[in-house]
Amino acid sequence: MPYLGKIVGTVIGTVIGVATRQTWIALLGLVLGHQFDKGFAERFSYFGDDSFGPQLDRLPESFVKALFLTMGHLAKADGRVTEDEIRAARALMHRLGLGPPQIRRAVEWFEQGKQKQFSLIPTLRQLRQHSARRADIRGLFVRLLMEVSLSKDKLHRDERALYWTICTELNIGRVELAQLEAMIRAQHGFRRSPQGSADAERVRVAYRSLGINETSSNAEIKQAYRRLMNKNHPDKLVPTNPDAAAIAEAERKTREIRGAYEMLKARRSIR
Repeated sequence: MPYLGKIVGTVIGTVIGVATRQTWIALLGLVLGHQFDKGFAERFSYFGDDSFGPQLDRLPESFVKALFLTMGHLAKADGRVTEDEIRAARALMHRLGLGPPQIRRAVEWFEQGKQKQFSLIPTLRQLRQHSARRADIRGLFVRLLMEVSLSKDKLHRDERALYWTICTELNIGRVELAQLEAMIRAQHGFRRSPQGSADAERVRVAYRSLGINETSSNAEIKQAYRRLMNKNHPDKLVPTNPDAAAIAEAERKTREIRGAYEMLKARRSIR
């Protein structure tokens, strides 16, 4: 929500302007809100639904390790790791372009983060020193964590306390954290809306068309696509002397497979 600051600034400016009979204060509130949004956008420039696609598969291993260690620590903060959190963490592994060996390591890091002996502060300080010196990378780190945390209904009090510890170490303020949470919740709300639900259903149909599911890796998606195209392409029917109906069905199936692959390719930044 890159316009949230403008809305809040204008509302506050209008209230003050009416109270003091100085209408220009509303305009000042809009200008200040715009500056806030601009700063927020710069800090969280990697954020968005799928707009940060290509960058995710180039993150250093030290960043990914710290991410899943911290994610496991947050997930265990309320005493129980939910199925929603596990699914969201798995989906993130694939969005990061992790291969099978890397996924196994990410799962191990997640499990390590859940342990009582895990030390959060040293992990964050090492992250900031080595792979998150830039503000936008630190913002990306918090955003990815919160994407997983907000996959369930609400944040536990202990999780919120941990988020503030994380943000303090990464030099992210309370207002930025609150706006980030509001942005992610708004995106989740869109996905639950009729339009968002329709988009989600199209994605589920795409997975089914390729005979895979959301936990499949990018490599498995490519493999399924190539196998189905090879099996269903109309040219494969030529030796059997097919009739027009069989050719039409093969063409339809081929279009469906190609469309499903192109959708998943775009959403998951498959190359």
